[in-house]
Amino acid sequence: MLYSNQATKPWPSLSSFSLHPSKPQHLSKLLTSSSSSQPDTSAGNIKRLVLSPEGRVKLNPSPDRDFYSFPRFVTHVDDSFISTLTGLYREQLKPEYDTLDLMSSWVSHLPPEVKYKRVVGHGLNAQELARNPRLDYFFVKDLNQDQTLEFEDESFNAVLCTVSVQYLQWPEKVFAEVFRILKPGGVFIVSFSNRMFYEKAISAWREGTGYSRVQLVVQYFLSVDGFTQPEVVKKLPIKSDNSPLDGIMRLFGLSQSDPFYAVISYRNFKPLN
Repeated sequence: MLYSNQATKPWPSLSSFSLHPSKPQHLSKLLTSSSSSQPDTSAGNIKRLVLSPEGRVKLNPSPDRDFYSFPRFVTHVDDSFISTLTGLYREQLKPEYDTLDLMSSWVSHLPPEVKYKRVVGHGLNAQELARNPRLDYFFVKDLNQDQTLEFEDESFNAVLCTVSVQYLQWPEKVFAEVFRILKPGGVFIVSFSNRMFYEKAISAWREGTGYSRVQLVVQYFLSVDGFTQPEVVKKLPIKSDNSPLDGIMRLFGLSQSDPFYAVISYRNFKPLN
């Protein structure tokens, strides 16, 4: 069901960030091997499954709808991360875009000065989504229970997923659904940092590093037939100088900003045959 919902610094171009070519990484038993990863026959255009059953496990197996039943009116990343993400959206998203903000909350990271054609939100807490000022409509759904997105094919120019990909137990199916609802040339932007609800993140994410998590999201894209080669955007905190003042600031968690990662891919204009 859909519900109605009624100053940044100059942004450097994407090329000023570190773009890293994707390269496969073995994540032991948490990932499937190419020989054993036969896709579900109902999984659309999925070429292979990325995660093994062990890699999908959460420490807290209770339904996510229960975990998110109470609203959390807090920000899950710092101002530096948000500023970086808003700048990325400013560069990637055009005002005429139909946009789906997947796994959203009460906070919007879209540029405040840009009015988009339509912004649809999705999440697990209706109270949070109702507070998001940028959403025209929103819907509540647990994507770990049902990965279907109830939109027509080629409905959106852009799909966004911010600091939430770590909770998907069937990311291959979700990414396949995103591909289906994207218009040809449409963009899917997945951003994340090193923060998480540890007990609700899948084990393949919990046991990883910044690098392996980036590669994991890259593999999600590559598991779906039709996405372009993913681009990786990375912005890491400046290393500390180990001064006494820096030590005091680190003690209070004030010395470094959250690392910023984003993986970007587009729906090909033509099917890959």
